[in-house]
Amino acid sequence: MSVHETSDATFEQDTATGVALIDFWATWCGPCRMQSPVVEALDQEMGEQVGFHKLDVDANPNVAEQFQIMSIPTLMITKDGQVVDQLIGYHSKEQVAQLLKQYL
Repeated sequence: MSVHETSDATFEQDTATGVALIDFWATWCGPCRMQSPVVEALDQEMGEQVGFHKLDVDANPNVAEQFQIMSIPTLMITKDGQVVDQLIGYHSKEQVAQLLKQYL
């Protein structure tokens, strides 16, 4: 499994069912580059239970605007298409895993 690139066009379909983690990021964002390996490691461990997605806020401004993403990285957790939680800024693998397990 690998982290799926989502977009303005596919976001709703990608996050419609089950638990999903969406990593809002941009190529120029240093903390985003630090967060990315954490998300990838969690995808390797939890990818059967959680859908892992990345959304480049520069290339896909509509979803970022819809959810009022003002700071990146933002990790948003959805369950069956509804936002249930979000983390702003860099977070460790343990912090993110602990949060995700609450929604499984």
